[in-house]
Amino acid sequence: MQTTDITFDTGAATHAGKVRKRNEDSYLVQPATGVWAVADGMGGHEAGDVASQTVVAALATIVRPRSAAELLAQCENRMVDANAQVQEIARERGGIVMGTTVAVLLTFGGHYACVWSGDSRVYLVRGGEIAQLSRDHTQVQQLVQDGAITVEEAKSWPGRNVITRAIGVGDDPELELESGSLKAGDVFVLCSDGLTAHVNDNEILQCVGIGRAQYVCNALIDLTLERGALDNVTVVVVRYQPRGSTLTGLPGLRPNPRGA
Repeated sequence: MQTTDITFDTGAATHAGKVRKRNEDSYLVQPATGVWAVADGMGGHEAGDVASQTVVAALATIVRPRSAAELLAQCENRMVDANAQVQEIARERGGIVMGTTVAVLLTFGGHYACVWSGDSRVYLVRGGEIAQLSRDHTQVQQLVQDGAITVEEAKSWPGRNVITRAIGVGDDPELELESGSLKAGDVFVLCSDGLTAHVNDNEILQCVGIGRAQYVCNALIDLTLERGALDNVTVVVVRYQPRGSTLTGLPGLRPNPRGA
């Protein structure tokens, strides 16, 4: 189980954005079992929100594990179950295309693991620097990895948001994993692509410095809305606080990511 000297400052926020009428994103905040997640659904006629809610509901059934391996196994099993459920719903609706991306953070003891499928992201802020732990499962990211285009070209590449993996679109979920050890002050940012379409990594880093997790989430949502919010946007922030440590930043401070 999670040891008693470990606590997490957690925040979460979601918004439909300024263009879309329906919010097809879902999120999960479950510190007691060491599980946080963001899911971004896709599919018309309410299928997207059903898909994202299905995977989040499945992850919510994870029980407190006895080891990191057990926690990861539970997560993978829930993903398989959710994948089957989404496919069954799609068949019941006449074979429509529906699915959801998902980004999950798992913690146990002094360790973390990120599990994802699609282009929802997991970032780690540590020592004043930000790193994207997840790798986008998109056509344009594959082109970058293959050396066919540059990172700069990818920013304006046609169809750059076409994803190559998602829960519910295949018989078996295609998941990727990244893991490591926790350090005091680590901050994880989970988000749907509605955030990263408008806010860059350095701006996320600056927002993380303002204080408590919920303030960070609110600031990132506000910044996205200021810039048009063309898609649904969801943010979950998790700050690792070994008991006795203190938060950095001032909770009331508003960020100025644009340097104005």
